[in-house]
Amino acid sequence: MKKNLATIIIAAVLVVIFMLLLFTFQVRQSEVALVTTFNKPTGEYTNANIYFKWPWPVQQVYKFDQRIQTFEDKFSEHPTADSALLVSSVYVGWRISDAKVFFPKFPGGSAEAAKRQLEEIVRSSKAAVIGQHNLSDFVNANPQDLKFEQIEAEIASAVQTKLATNNYGVSVEFLGFSKLGLPDNVTTAVFDRMKSERNKYITEAQYKGEAEATRIKSEAEREASDTINNATAVATRIEGEGEAEAVKALKVFQENPELAVFQLRLAALKQSLNQKSTLIFDERTPPFDLFRNLPAAPANP
Repeated sequence: MKKNLATIIIAAVLVVIFMLLLFTFQVRQSEVALVTTFNKPTGEYTNANIYFKWPWPVQQVYKFDQRIQTFEDKFSEHPTADSALLVSSVYVGWRISDAKVFFPKFPGGSAEAAKRQLEEIVRSSKAAVIGQHNLSDFVNANPQDLKFEQIEAEIASAVQTKLATNNYGVSVEFLGFSKLGLPDNVTTAVFDRMKSERNKYITEAQYKGEAEATRIKSEAEREASDTINNATAVATRIEGEGEAEAVKALKVFQENPELAVFQLRLAALKQSLNQKSTLIFDERTPPFDLFRNLPAAPANP
């Protein structure tokens, strides 16, 4: 009896497990599940949980990885707008954005088939965008003239537009250049162009420097000329005033010659006594004759 009971319990547990496997399915955090009813998509589940379903052949569950998947396209050669050849490769991060749309587009919802289709779209979009830019946007001696971010955004936008137009149920999360190069036959021409651009910048800098030097020199010469002219004008005015005073004095001296002689003697005597000194002189010799007949000094009390 006990053996029969154990058998019944085990059988019941197996039946429950079997029923759970038939009528439920589990979705993990990194997955998106698509339920088809008679091979037509009817439900999409993105939250991690256990869900109910009808057993096959009524319903069937397909699970896809909803994490971002990456790949790098082939190193390919494309012409630029100025007819130069550029060799490039980009890396792409993509994910399944709509499982209901994604599943019918690719056999059995194959992620590998989606990747191959996306590679073709990326290659054509990259070629189209590169063809709209000059080589100087990719290779330039001046970092400010490079347009990598703009070009990457244009390629990503072109890819996203094609995916949306064809309704693949896939979205591009990021895209950027991983490799960039030039064919050997183009490298020399590029270096020559870069050298020419550098020489142009050097010539412009020299021209600006010479122009600035000429301006500074002209301004200095003008200021020096103004200073000399102002000083000459002041000197001329002072000289004129002095000559006018001299004319006045000369007129007075002509009227009184003795006063003129007296003034000359005083000036000579002043020149002789401008420093502390002891004089031994003949009072009969001009201008020391001025000391003759001086009043005697008063006697000490």
